[in-house]
Amino acid sequence: MSEHVQEFTDASFSADVLQASAPVLVDFWAPWCGPCRQIAPVIDQLAQEYAGKVVVGKVNLDDSPQAAQMYGIHSIPTLLLFKNGEVVERIVGVPQKSRLNSILDSAI
Repeated sequence: MSEHVQEFTDASFSADVLQASAPVLVDFWAPWCGPCRQIAPVIDQLAQEYAGKVVVGKVNLDDSPQAAQMYGIHSIPTLLLFKNGEVVERIVGVPQKSRLNSILDSAI
């Protein structure tokens, strides 16, 4: 995982995501998920490109199931974009990086 990508847990989710002053992109994933591994390099790139503007992080469902349960995550990867503690975008699967860029650009 890139140094720019944060690791969110059930314990830190409220403080790190819901109370963040910047938009937060959360990647719900698991180590055994092939598509999750496929999108990981894109998540790393976004974290670097948007450093200082958007917080980018991951929630490992195996380690932190409560956050996923709270947001109805049924398939992974699922990306949620939070702004002011609210979900403003939900993407299920592996989207094109350009789609993610436009979503993040509109959030900042």
